[in-house]
Amino acid sequence: MATITEQIEEIEATLRKTPHHKATNGFIGAMRAKIARLKDKEIESSNKSGGGGGGGFTVKKQGDATIVLVGPPSAGKSTLINLLTNAESKVAPYAFTTVTVIPGMFKYKEAYIQMLDIPGLIEGARQGKGRGREVLSVARGADLLIIMTDIQRLERIAKMVEELEKAGIRINKTKPSVLIEKKVSGGLNIHSNIKQEFDNETVKGIAREYGIKSGDISIKEKLSINRLFDSFSVNRVYIPAIFVVNKADISQPKANDNYVYISAKNGMGIDNLIASIWKEMKFVTVKIINGSLIMKDGDSLNDVATKIGSDFSQNVKLAKIWGSGALFPGQEVSLSTQVKDGMEIHFL
Repeated sequence: MATITEQIEEIEATLRKTPHHKATNGFIGAMRAKIARLKDKEIESSNKSGGGGGGGFTVKKQGDATIVLVGPPSAGKSTLINLLTNAESKVAPYAFTTVTVIPGMFKYKEAYIQMLDIPGLIEGARQGKGRGREVLSVARGADLLIIMTDIQRLERIAKMVEELEKAGIRINKTKPSVLIEKKVSGGLNIHSNIKQEFDNETVKGIAREYGIKSGDISIKEKLSINRLFDSFSVNRVYIPAIFVVNKADISQPKANDNYVYISAKNGMGIDNLIASIWKEMKFVTVKIINGSLIMKDGDSLNDVATKIGSDFSQNVKLAKIWGSGALFPGQEVSLSTQVKDGMEIHFL
């Protein structure tokens, strides 16, 4: 049986021979979707082989958020986690010092943030090189990625992002605004008020390849063809990331607003990094009778009640709020009200 790579090459050869016009759009869309599905299978296979744990790669998520350090070997990830947390990650002047997941925890503004140091990410990780499948499996579960290299290997950032993208991890992107409602009959109906670079037949061809024969597909943003594929795939994850350049003390860094420059060895830029983490995580602090809770921007009062406890959340229906978000002190609001930083909450 042909390998996934061989199957993809065969389909691509067929596409090169196919003329592009309106009558072939559906076929071309289906073939491109078939390629996307084969790549999905490769990702699914990697996730299964990488998610089994073994060798210390299963770590329970703890705290208010989990950050995963992603970088090439010897980028200084272990030095950084040792600086910020209570971890004891081995540090040595040679590659692949970290051969498992090293967890650590640090506290900032009432938030407990878990940080995981993982083996260096190298090219070919999704094929299993350098324990890459296990590394990528851990990365997929992060609330935030710190994609880190050193000042002498800036080109590694683009290569790591490419490796992550090929593994189905979308960096600093939102999920496509596409609503797919499957039905048992009636065919496929495409709805969009936005002019796309593809026609409805292309969308239908892709949908059928993903096993959707009837239903309504509503496209609510302008999409590239790759974003359209992502909207049908179930194994895409969308994770925010901060790009960090270490060892910036040994060379004058070029100004780049997309990078946070640090020296994990001497602490340079660490305060800026922590501030960037807080901003990217969109944390907010709310006050309750028994103290404070860390929530995220967009969370509701119902989410706060659930965090206090499932039994507690089932017994509250309304809340009174003070401070941020309140029109007046003690305003009575529904549990669908969104939290604001500094809001004081009394549940009823």
